[in-house]
Amino acid sequence: MDKTNAELLSFGMKCLTDYLGVIEAERFISIIIRERFDYTKWQREYFDKKTPEMISQEAEAYEVAHPFEGNAQRI
Repeated sequence: MDKTNAELLSFGMKCLTDYLGVIEAERFISIIIRERFDYTKWQREYFDKKTPEMISQEAEAYEVAHPFEGNAQRI
């Protein structure tokens, strides 16, 4: 089931503050607003520069550096 806008905003803020802390989360949001950041365009530009092999290698390296530990649960 899809989250409401309020639930999605709350979940997003929790993710940002959990990983960045309150101050860095606020800084991140202010950068996004100020720069009129287009995430979709950024992703397209980022991934267009990579071959499928490069993406696969990065994904494998990430998995090695961040192995799954525990049960997958929805927050």
